Amino acid sequence: MRLLLIDTCGSEGSVVLADTELTPAVVAAEVLPGRTSSERLVPAVRRVMESAGWRLRELAAIIVVHGPGSFTGVRVGLSAAKGLSEAGGVPLIAVSRLALLAASAGDGVATAHAVLDAGRGEFYYGEYVGHRRVREALLTEEELVAAVARETVVVCEAKVAEALVALHPRLLEEPSAGDALPFALERIAMSDFDDAATLDANYLRRTDAEIFAKPSPARAKVVQAKGKIAAE
Repeated sequence: MRLLLIDTCGSEGSVVLADTELTPAVVAAEVLPGRTSSERLVPAVRRVMESAGWRLRELAAIIVVHGPGSFTGVRVGLSAAKGLSEAGGVPLIAVSRLALLAASAGDGVATAHAVLDAGRGEFYYGEYVGHRRVREALLTEEELVAAVARETVVVCEAKVAEALVALHPRLLEEPSAGDALPFALERIAMSDFDDAATLDANYLRRTDAEIFAKPSPARAKVVQAKGKIAAE
């Protein structure tokens, strides 16, 4: 079974080809230097596919890490994966970056709390039991401390480890596309694929455009009118 895996959410992106009939399964991989995914992703996919002699329609699935992370990186990776999926008629699977980080804690950890930097003093947070998501959320430091208690906290960014030093986090390597393979195999076994037409990015927060957007005059009048009616 041949798979294409894409991750452009973090400080570095990666593209991986995996064949489950081989050991090891990874056939080819290419790292995309930070902030270059928009220019390098599609050429990188083309290179690894050509180097392996694979065709798009031969893939059993395309797996994409769809956030949370860099808004631009998330959009680039997800858009490319959706485009390739539709062009080749290949099933699509999206995996959370927090799930990959939590899985890095190892099988000996019953519950892993994965934390990523979200900026503005907030954190992307995911609670996982094995590969099962309990919840994901955008939390403040105070909320995060309350959620974690004394369980295992895993991070992959030094600034997050420093900010949460009181929680004694484990600083691990940043997840890459290849780390999504176990999740993909589980989903394929259940025929659990995503719909490329409706799949959205896993931002866990609003974009700046949404946060700072001003309502149109017409919208503002509607809101004011509703407020008056409610008051009456």
